[in-house]
Amino acid sequence: MNICIIPARGGSKRIPRKNIKNFCGKPMIAYAITTAKNSELFDKIIVSTDDDEIASIAEQYGAEVLKRPAELADDYATTVAVIRHAIDNIGQNFTNICCIYPCTPLLKSEYLTKSFENWQESNHLFCFPVLAFESSIFRALKIDEQGKTTTIFDNESTRTQDLTTAYHDAGQFYWGSRDSWLNENSIHNHGLAFILPKNSVVDIDNDDDWQFAEMLYRLKG
Repeated sequence: MNICIIPARGGSKRIPRKNIKNFCGKPMIAYAITTAKNSELFDKIIVSTDDDEIASIAEQYGAEVLKRPAELADDYATTVAVIRHAIDNIGQNFTNICCIYPCTPLLKSEYLTKSFENWQESNHLFCFPVLAFESSIFRALKIDEQGKTTTIFDNESTRTQDLTTAYHDAGQFYWGSRDSWLNENSIHNHGLAFILPKNSVVDIDNDDDWQFAEMLYRLKG
């Protein structure tokens, strides 16, 4: 049995009510729920939240709701802690959990399906999507108080094409078995990378990000 858990707290600060703000005609969280449903991978789709309005909207779009305590809804609550709380309170037998973040309007169900297949064929504890950095992090600079630049890595004589490609967590979803979520605190050190194409993710942290994500969503149809 596969279960999807969408953690959606009510107290977002940079974009107030971010998880249910209108995005191209629907509450933001509706996209994560719909994508999970369209993948046909899950026996249950559960929204973990501390917020009554989020809970109501989640139910409208076909998800079940699990209320979580305030101490798991602040800025310091980790994804692993929230998933463990869900595991402790679901009360049913299941094998795999996919945590999908609520602000993922560009996530495609095919990414969930393919990553799940790749993960099942591997021996990794988790699987999550990554993106390559647009510019090599090994060309990074630091700037002192006087504005002077210095390189962070000693590789100025190395050709850019010879530098190791670096990736970052796309912040969309995480596959893990029930035991993996309960016993491991680090997802990134035990994960199988699922590499996403460029422009398939927008990290929505401010109003400019929101507007760009809406534009990209419309362009992608």
